[in-house]
Amino acid sequence: MRYLLLIVLLVAIGGGAYIYSNMPSTTPSTTAVVAGDAAPDFTLEDTKGNRVTLSALRGKIVMVNFWATWCPPCKEEMPSMEKLNKIMAGEDFVMLAVNTEENGRSVVPEFLKNNPHDFTVLYDDKGTVQQQYGVYRFPESFIIRKDGTVDKKVIGAIDWASPKTIAYFKGLVKG
Repeated sequence: MRYLLLIVLLVAIGGGAYIYSNMPSTTPSTTAVVAGDAAPDFTLEDTKGNRVTLSALRGKIVMVNFWATWCPPCKEEMPSMEKLNKIMAGEDFVMLAVNTEENGRSVVPEFLKNNPHDFTVLYDDKGTVQQQYGVYRFPESFIIRKDGTVDKKVIGAIDWASPKTIAYFKGLVKG
């Protein structure tokens, strides 16, 4: 009887291990984009209904920031993003804030009404671009050089209007 119980137990454990090892993964199947990679191209709609394509911005420095309205660090860094955007106005620089929420089209307008910004906000409500870039932490930003190559990846909120950061962007624009 003990041997029968032991065999049943071993079969149950082995079967469970087999099922678990063959379950689909819950982690993104794409590899995260890193500095030195070509920035994956995308086309997304902005809050005004215009379609914005990354490759159409070649020749400019582009900051692509992934964010969500429910993310405290995202909200925290937005005023400094706005300052950087104003400081870089008139330069070969574009800031794209990509909202990744499925319900972004319903929550972002109210968020922007209470937190107005001049930089372009895009909707990635299907998570396609988020997945392309391998983003799973917020905020996450990619600085893209004029040739379309990722120069830097920034995970977490930073002060985008600090003198050091402004000097970095001014240097990139000058080439």
